[in-house]
Amino acid sequence: MIIVFKQGTTDAQVDSIRQQMSAHKVIVQDIQGEICHMIGLAGDTSHIAGEELTRFEFVDRVVKVSEPYKLSGRRFHPSDTVIELPGGQKIGGGGLTVMAGPCSIESEEQMLTIARDVKLAGAALLRGGAFKPRSSPYAFQGLGLAGLDLMRIAREKSDLPIVTEIMSAEYCDVFEKYVDVIQIGARNMQNFPLLRAVGELGKPVLLKRGPSCTIDEMLQAADYILVSGKSRVILCERGIRTFETATRNTLDISAVPVLKKKSHLPVIVDPSHGTGHWDLVLPMALAAVAAGADGLMIEVHNNPEKALCDGQQSITPYLFDRLMRKAQKLHDTIINDEELTA
Repeated sequence: MIIVFKQGTTDAQVDSIRQQMSAHKVIVQDIQGEICHMIGLAGDTSHIAGEELTRFEFVDRVVKVSEPYKLSGRRFHPSDTVIELPGGQKIGGGGLTVMAGPCSIESEEQMLTIARDVKLAGAALLRGGAFKPRSSPYAFQGLGLAGLDLMRIAREKSDLPIVTEIMSAEYCDVFEKYVDVIQIGARNMQNFPLLRAVGELGKPVLLKRGPSCTIDEMLQAADYILVSGKSRVILCERGIRTFETATRNTLDISAVPVLKKKSHLPVIVDPSHGTGHWDLVLPMALAAVAAGADGLMIEVHNNPEKALCDGQQSITPYLFDRLMRKAQKLHDTIINDEELTA
């Protein structure tokens, strides 16, 4: 539900409605329109009578919001969200932010080497998996907390903020203390207790789309994180499951402009998981940039042939440097070309 106020409504009048709505135990969010002030209500609004609100002389109208998501949608938040990270990096706002690193953390030497190389190529964040959700119980599951310690060392040496996946709420305290961006993996996109727990931490959260989930379901999952009012969310398209077997997943590039239309949240793309093939990462990364993505997540390994996890979709630091040059050039061309951005 959105309450639209008439032009000239005072702050005191808006506050009076805000206080009344807060008493109904719903989330109240300010919306600053171009010509008028609005407030959005999220939660159970079934007991709030819109016609009663229009009796106030300064209330213009009450609009019912039909979308199943509220906090992540543009109706409640028309302007784009820009997320600021430690070190001054930003996600959203017209830039191209790239996260890069190995699928799985293997050793201190590996992390320090890759952190150095991806930073030199222009990456803004270091990604790496300490806890690995694997389809097979016999596959490498990651180093766990020991891997997280190696990520912290790499951050100290490289000054790159780190992003890594959390798999259980039992580790929330550790992630809150040591991780800059907390990743919710595709398999946990609808793990609603975990989403709520992570949302309470006040950290930026990278939410990956589930392999069989719709865009609306992804945005509803984002609302589970945002409902606390503490955290910010980055949406990540990483491929969905279709009947096609030529690639690991089907990377839904169309999700980028659709998400940008429906949501104010930054959108990044993971072409590594989206394709499962290292030689497809570069062209699909460029396709994501052309589609308007705010950033990329790229798997980089210094020796992909011997990687303990997903080596077949990892690119070398040399290829990553090439990708960064091409992606940034394309992004700059799009931003500077008035015909393309009109």
